[in-house]
Amino acid sequence: MTGPPDTALQGADSRRYPRYPLLGVGALIFERDRILMAQRGKPPLMGQWSLPGGLVETGESLAEAVRREVREETGLEIEPLGVLEIFERIMRNAEGTAEYHYVLIDYICRVAGGALAAGDDACGVEWVRRRDLAALDITEGTLGVIEKGFRNRRKYR
Repeated sequence: MTGPPDTALQGADSRRYPRYPLLGVGALIFERDRILMAQRGKPPLMGQWSLPGGLVETGESLAEAVRREVREETGLEIEPLGVLEIFERIMRNAEGTAEYHYVLIDYICRVAGGALAAGDDACGVEWVRRRDLAALDITEGTLGVIEKGFRNRRKYR
C-alpha cells in the first residue's frame, strides 16, 4: 500500500494509520534473573518477542489495563508496582507516513497469582534469562527498556 488508506477505512478501532497515537501499557515481570516475554501472535510485529501488554480501553485506568492485558496474554494475575518508562513507537511505511503510532507506558509488576499460559494476542509466553534475551527477535527498543528494568527493579518493591 502506498500512503495512508482512504479515511473511510480509518475507523476509531483502526491501528493502522491512526488519526491520533494509541495508548498502550506493558509489563516487566521479573523472576530472579528472568523476565516474562510474550511472542506476538498478530500484526504488527507478529512473531517477535515483547513485553506482555496492549491497548488501554476507554474508561479503564492504566493499572486496570496492564492487569487485564497480562491476564489475557499470560494467564497471570499481577500487581503493578510503578511506571518504569514511557516509550514511543512510530512505525513508518516506505513513503515515511506513520503507519502505526503507539505511546506505551511500561510498568514494573509482580506476579500475584494465576498459571502461565499463552492466550489472546500471544502465540507464546516464557520466562527468559537475561543472558538469553539477545537470541530472541525482540521488538525494536524493547531490549533497552528491559535492561533498564533489570537495573532498577529493586526500587519497585
